[in-house]
Amino acid sequence: MNLAIQANDVRQAAERIRPLARRTPVFTCAGFDARAGARVFFKCENLQRGGAFKIRGAANLILSLSADALQRGVVAYSSGNHAQAVAIAAKHVGARATIVMPEDAPRAKMEATRAHGAAIVTYNRHTEVREQIAAGILQRTGATLVPPFDHPLIMAGQGTAALELLEESGPLDALITPVGGGGLLSGSATIAKAMYPAIRVFGAEPEGANDTFLSLQAGERVTVPHPNTIADGLRAPQPGALTFPVVRQLAEAVVLVSDDEIRQTVKFLLLRLKVLVEPSGAVPAAAVLFGKLPPGIGSLGVILSGGNVDFEELAKY
Repeated sequence: MNLAIQANDVRQAAERIRPLARRTPVFTCAGFDARAGARVFFKCENLQRGGAFKIRGAANLILSLSADALQRGVVAYSSGNHAQAVAIAAKHVGARATIVMPEDAPRAKMEATRAHGAAIVTYNRHTEVREQIAAGILQRTGATLVPPFDHPLIMAGQGTAALELLEESGPLDALITPVGGGGLLSGSATIAKAMYPAIRVFGAEPEGANDTFLSLQAGERVTVPHPNTIADGLRAPQPGALTFPVVRQLAEAVVLVSDDEIRQTVKFLLLRLKVLVEPSGAVPAAAVLFGKLPPGIGSLGVILSGGNVDFEELAKY
């Protein structure tokens, strides 16, 4: 099967995004290793620009646009992290950014997006369709859509997180990332398998937003209407048309964690690793901490995808 991206696309993205994306650190934690029964390397994308890995894909696409396209601006839809990433990248190149965001998006993410100069159009995620709203804006303005995951340049950009992790850690038994629409998992699996063909690649989803898990079981993309989870960044109702074939071919499995396991992991990472990770970013760590992966994995990389969380919500954990 011809897949949307190859390893060289990820390597090219790594060069393109250097002006915008940070090379985030890789942390370890003896206490986590003891609980997990494995040597774990955390790629701390919570320390990335905009507080999440999303700047990688957004920068890769926006830095690829022509001057004429940039003059017409960019449009994105997102619950927060992708919104901030597009706003940051657009500001860097002097382009206008319009972001379609659900009205119940975390306040911290919405305020941060606006602070980077983007215009925000809100919608009700239960009664309105964000893609339709974005399509209307695109038709009126001639702007370029920067989708959250289902685009080759986005997928390749997200994969640079795994590239950096594996360059620093060396060969590992396994790699696990969170799964929303599949951009991070598909990009990471592409480069990881190219670097170390024997590596086992996993995704992790919340139980209330298990569209990729169900899709892998069905052998085709399944829709979960109105996903319900505290991991707001993973509420994509369906895996991408481009990302799903990559995940299906290169990932061994997608595992599920509960919202309570996510909360406990956010707290564990804050108290023991001393890093603040948002619920979406803590999902793969929760899968490791609560024994959701197959036995026999001695070393693995975990991508902590973001750290944008409302303080009021964090206080409840």
